[in-house]
Amino acid sequence: MTNDRYQSPLSERYASKEMQYIFSPDKKFRTWRRLWIALAETEKQLGLNITEEQIEELKAHADDINYDVAKAREKEVRHDVMSHVYAYGQQCPKAKGIIHLGATSCYVGDNTDIILMAEALELVRKKLVNVIAEMAAFADEYKELPTLAFTHFQPAQPTTVGKRATLWLQEFEMDLADLEYVKGSLKLLGSKGTTGTQASFLELFDGDQETIDKIDPMIAEKMGFQACYPVSGQTYSRKVDTRVLNVLAGIAASAHKMSNDIRLLQHLKEVEEPFEKSQIGSSAMAYKRNPMRSERIASLSRYVMIDALNPAVTSATQWFERTLDDSANKRLSVPEGFLAIDGILDLCLNVVDGLVVYPKVIEKRLMSELPFMATENIMMDAVKAGGDRQELHERIRELSMEAGRNVKEKGLDNNLLELIAADPAFGLTLEELKQTMDPSKYVGRAAVQVDTYLSKVIRPLLDANKDVLGVKAEINV
Repeated sequence: MTNDRYQSPLSERYASKEMQYIFSPDKKFRTWRRLWIALAETEKQLGLNITEEQIEELKAHADDINYDVAKAREKEVRHDVMSHVYAYGQQCPKAKGIIHLGATSCYVGDNTDIILMAEALELVRKKLVNVIAEMAAFADEYKELPTLAFTHFQPAQPTTVGKRATLWLQEFEMDLADLEYVKGSLKLLGSKGTTGTQASFLELFDGDQETIDKIDPMIAEKMGFQACYPVSGQTYSRKVDTRVLNVLAGIAASAHKMSNDIRLLQHLKEVEEPFEKSQIGSSAMAYKRNPMRSERIASLSRYVMIDALNPAVTSATQWFERTLDDSANKRLSVPEGFLAIDGILDLCLNVVDGLVVYPKVIEKRLMSELPFMATENIMMDAVKAGGDRQELHERIRELSMEAGRNVKEKGLDNNLLELIAADPAFGLTLEELKQTMDPSKYVGRAAVQVDTYLSKVIRPLLDANKDVLGVKAEINV
């Protein structure tokens, strides 16, 4: 590794080796050669004068790419595809004349882009399923633990720790559905020529329309796809890249929301992301335990969400059958979007797998606010004892305001129960009031909702994907 030039944090710090290989030069150029072999085999099967010996020669050199020859040639001709056609031909002298026959540069470039995105989406899917599995286990474990809920980050009716986790979980489940739909809809470009009309194949096959119709389906099958896009210009529609990056942006948004909640909970000392024994939280304040992984999730997620604008603008600004102002942008925006989301999902796996919950802190905060939330039940008990509902409502409002002032202005504990017990209008003792302070009475159907959601939605999803479960994340820094 050299230290005198820019190094991408995505490759040095965040993305896994698996994802980095998918977008590596070696993977790209090996895929080019697989596509050239598929084209030659298809043309031979459809009657062109291509021999089995030529096909075997191409296969023999599919993976031992002579990069030095290609690089030297590109300096001379300034064309990456023709440089690799030349380099392949140097290794395959018998097949030299039929490599890339009838194709244009986008045959290898665009088809490879689709193939790489499909493989990258599969890796993302695998990790996303594992995040869902980890979060489901967490939700199930804490489905009955009452906690203070918030609206506007102000204390609200209680929920449970597990129910809150299902809110994060459901968004990831929605992302998985979007991913599977988009991945399942991906098609190859095929081989359609300079403006998408297949004019070169009309010449090669002497105008035989029926034979030409077989080319794209045969190439697709050889490359593991169901079909090619039925129409195109020179390139596949850049709308495809937009759809793919939007899926990544959706995952990023879900991860960001979860990480924000965890950061707020860590501030409240209720839930904490994993913190390693020798980890340093702050260079100045040795006692600190900063939520740095959740912060990194948020940071990378913002990058991915903004990155999704790149293919959208590129798609919108393509001219007619093809312009080249997409190329430099695609080389950055698509791989980097995948590398970043890969790092995000590894972080999510690591954080969710090691989340620490502090029930005593959760209980203390909940109990400090619960008297306000219990007032409706207290009022009903007082009415049953003979009180007037309207009068009691007004007294509770006044006493709640007084208790609130004691907390906010004087820094005292919440003494609403004591105030109510001292008011003869309620006819309730402090002991009777304290009996209403069981948090489980105020969480509604939270635990039931968790059970129902996990059993009816998440567990069937995980059963259908059990072959990819068990992934553990490795965090570099």
